This record gives sequence, C-alpha cells and structure tokens, in this order.
Amino acid sequence: MYSDISSEEYRDQFADRAHQFIDVREEDEHAEGHIPGAANIPLSEFMTRVDEINEDSPVVLVCNTGVRSSQAALYLASMGYEEIYNLDEGAKGWMNKGYPVDKG
Repeated sequence: MYSDISSEEYRDQFADRAHQFIDVREEDEHAEGHIPGAANIPLSEFMTRVDEINEDSPVVLVCNTGVRSSQAALYLASMGYEEIYNLDEGAKGWMNKGYPVDKG
C-alpha cells in the first residue's frame, strides 16, 4: 500500500530525511519544469527501470496531477516496496503554490 501526501506534507516530512523522489512524467514534461531533486523515470519505462529504485529507502512519486504516480505507487507496492508516497496534487499543484521548480 502507499500513502497520498500533499506538497506541504512532503516539504515537512522529507526536508531533512533521505528518500528517493521519482517523477514519472515523460521526459519532455520533466524538462519543462520539475520539482528540485526529482529523478525522471517515465511511467512508460517504469516496469523496466524499477531496479533503479532502492527498496530500503522511502520513495515519493509525482506526475502532473497524481494519477500516473498513483499507478507507479501501486506497482511498487505489488513488488514489495514498503514506504511509498504519492504526491497527490502532482507537479501542477506544487507549481500552483509557487514552490521551486527546476527546468531542463
């Protein structure tokens, strides 16, 4: 199972905590603007690249609106990952709040 978290909860809970932050949007979406520190593993490649994600560290997933990232979260849960979080408002919600964004 996974937990949905808001942008505020993410910023509070993971500011000083080691974790993996994965953006499951496609490469062009990621390049247009992404949350700082987010690695890009597009959902279209997710199953073949899941070995890049460490099972022993919390995983936070994001997409545009929280739909694709929830699919990735369910997949990780089915693979035995235990600490999984879905940024439920997605990158759009993050950006709408004026939080930092990296480009490229």
